[in-house]
Amino acid sequence: MVDFRRFSIGRRRFLKTTSSLIGASALSGLGSAARAADDVVRIGFLAPLTGPVAAWGKPGLDGCQIWAEWVNEEGGIKLPDGNRKVEFVSYDNEYDPAVARTGATKLIREDGVSFIMMLGGDTWPGVQPVADRTGMLFSTLLPSDLSPDTPTLVAPAEVHPVYNVTGVAWLAENKPDLKTAVMCAQDDALGLPSVATYLAAFEAAGIEMLEEPLLFDPATTDFAPVVTRLIAGNPDIVCLDTCYSDYVHPICEQLFQQGYKGQIISCTADFYDQIIAKTSKEFMEGFVFQFPDFDDPALNAEGINFRDPNRFFEVYNERHPGEWGAVSWEYASIMDLWKAAAEKAGSVEPEAVLAAMQDGGKGLHAFGEADWWGEDLFGINNALVGNWPVVVIEDGKAVIKEMRSIPDWYAAHGDLLKKHMEAYGQMWNQRG
Repeated sequence: MVDFRRFSIGRRRFLKTTSSLIGASALSGLGSAARAADDVVRIGFLAPLTGPVAAWGKPGLDGCQIWAEWVNEEGGIKLPDGNRKVEFVSYDNEYDPAVARTGATKLIREDGVSFIMMLGGDTWPGVQPVADRTGMLFSTLLPSDLSPDTPTLVAPAEVHPVYNVTGVAWLAENKPDLKTAVMCAQDDALGLPSVATYLAAFEAAGIEMLEEPLLFDPATTDFAPVVTRLIAGNPDIVCLDTCYSDYVHPICEQLFQQGYKGQIISCTADFYDQIIAKTSKEFMEGFVFQFPDFDDPALNAEGINFRDPNRFFEVYNERHPGEWGAVSWEYASIMDLWKAAAEKAGSVEPEAVLAAMQDGGKGLHAFGEADWWGEDLFGINNALVGNWPVVVIEDGKAVIKEMRSIPDWYAAHGDLLKKHMEAYGQMWNQRG
């Protein structure tokens, strides 16, 4: 459970040290005063909206605007002192820790937000001091950001990179003739924990790694040499790890141009229709990844906790044609959890919302009921973990093949994952 005493002390310390600049009462009352004036609750969206990582920020903000319209049409957030409409306040952190820290401070001090959503990764270390001082509730899409020192950070939508094990496990069961693999990834806070996860998944599945993972500089633009090295040993599987879409696309083009005909597996395949256009439908057939289109009939099954996913997908694509990607729905899904917790708590204050969100140790994840989990791997139970879809491209379209349990895999192979995480310095107690 979260140590509220710890971050309450941190909040008091922050108020004391900044009082000479803006006044403690002004800081502590700014958000509530702003909300009382216009019956609006403001949510911060602190993610990359430009640059090479924008595909995991901007589509999520677009999805949140649809979410807000739907909620506001029904009266907003229903609280004992009246309903509040929802307004998103965005700040482009450019995937830069210093910019993210400035953005977090502005969102809290000037915009009076009650909650801040982030992509996480390399930007979280810049923001963590702000979270420590203010007690603000933050969310990340990367549970690898979690540690016992992040009590007000939660990962309620995506348990990256652990869900990647489900794709490998499905592949091993459904294509048992695939025996060897190679992998590449950018050398950063998104790539490295994912490398460790895929290595654990391949080892658990009995699939041999022909070479050590090929880690490339995030500034790389020419992927021809990368691909040449990858496929030199004629692997059965090429794994693209959690490469950004700006890398996945040129890597796939190079695999196509260099004649690779084996299996490809990746965390994401954002804008896969563009990859097909640059390669071929036949080349992309059977491509395995982890993020579905929300027009998939499987998302209409009982237990799915995302409101009208087919209609959401339709509206999103009407407004933003060709821009649906991995995060288009994730931030909106986080907002479903936040809204339910705020209404349960009868408050939008961060401490109350977090307590209500984690009450009972379970939550309604988009793909089913899930557990607040993670102490064994992250040092804190602030990740919401349950089922995750395995998605395969068939005849040019993403198809959910199966929902697989992440906790079940971890129960059987958790020690393998920790071994590889430790080898790459990615366990919570190794990160400085």
